[in-house]
Amino acid sequence: MRVHSPDIGPDGAHLYPVRVYYEDTDAGGVVYHANYLRFAERARTEALRALGAPHAAMAAEHGLFFMVRRVKVDYQAPARLDDSLVIATDTRAIGAATAELRQRVLRDGAVLATLEVGLACVRVADQRPARIPARWRDLLGRLVHVPNRA
Repeated sequence: MRVHSPDIGPDGAHLYPVRVYYEDTDAGGVVYHANYLRFAERARTEALRALGAPHAAMAAEHGLFFMVRRVKVDYQAPARLDDSLVIATDTRAIGAATAELRQRVLRDGAVLATLEVGLACVRVADQRPARIPARWRDLLGRLVHVPNRA
């Protein structure tokens, strides 16, 4: 399988564009807090797809999938109707059966929200922990955060 070149930012993160639609907002035109989780889920899925290792392939080839086991969201500023956002996803740590990711919701380079996401690799059959397959471990390793060098 050919590995696609993902849109990688200068700090090593995968970048996924999102437009805010009316359905994403509350009565005040501000993005409803739970929708940040939806944006982040799409960005994680697209990051793996862009790297050439979609979720469906992990399930088909190994009978495994990633399950969110923990998420922490820090909201800094609101996103609003019709905003053009970018979700930046980078890998903070990879364990035998876990991965820790950071996802930042950006508007014009400003951070609106930061999500710390803990993923567990589990078996489809019984949801028991399993080792992350080498291909996914290697590709997640490509998204390791590179601090900005000024």
